[in-house]
Amino acid sequence: MALFKRKRKFRKKKRTNSEAIIGNVDFHREIYSRFMDKKLDVFVWMPPGYELNPSKSYPVLYMHDGQNLIDPKTSYASHDWQVDETVTRLIKEYKIKEIIVVGIYNTSERLEEYSDTEKGKKYLKFIIEELKAFVDTKYKTLSDNRNTAIMGSSMGGLVSFNAAWNHPEVFGMAGCMSSSFYYNDEKVFKMIDEYDGSKKHIKFYIDHGEDGLIRGQKMFCKLTQLGYVIGTDLDYFYARGAEHNEKEWAKRMERPLIFFFGL
Repeated sequence: MALFKRKRKFRKKKRTNSEAIIGNVDFHREIYSRFMDKKLDVFVWMPPGYELNPSKSYPVLYMHDGQNLIDPKTSYASHDWQVDETVTRLIKEYKIKEIIVVGIYNTSERLEEYSDTEKGKKYLKFIIEELKAFVDTKYKTLSDNRNTAIMGSSMGGLVSFNAAWNHPEVFGMAGCMSSSFYYNDEKVFKMIDEYDGSKKHIKFYIDHGEDGLIRGQKMFCKLTQLGYVIGTDLDYFYARGAEHNEKEWAKRMERPLIFFFGL
């Protein structure tokens, strides 16, 4: 049986109301992961020119908490990240490359799956060995690490950092928004401190509002001490007064997109 069996497509030219989704989207429902031994929902969003350029391949951005990214009907508190709107606008303004966005819906075990636990390791194996393998086969992707990013907020930011740090051969870019670097007694910082190898070839985007002020700055400082240079392979942003929610992350989405995929 195929891993990804059922899908539903949307073809919307523009957003005419708060419930519309801009662009071409394939929804893959209840896909089974043998590593996680459960079913997850995933969407694959394609850029406006995807079907007009049959020979062109695209970078890919993997994102967590997929239910919050493009559809206010499924998003927490009815506010989505408006990823479809922002990516489409930046492409039309010639500020970023055309990209594919893959959104992975969370499950009831989100805390464990988005952290450095056995379930977290299985979640990353699902992304790398099952989901990415499918996306690279089914869609026109640039599959190398220089063209593959991973991004999330809160615990999604933590798992994005862990994914790139532990698998730089897969993910060359990690977007960590309002990340829960405090989780599990700041285990992520201990992981960095114990590392004694050469600098990993990863571009990191770190941000926070008032929610992650101390640990966000701490992560920025640790990365600069490892040789990461702001504007080159590191970007850092403090959103003064920003709360910890989808509405605020939507406002900041433009910055990591331009940093990772800018023209």
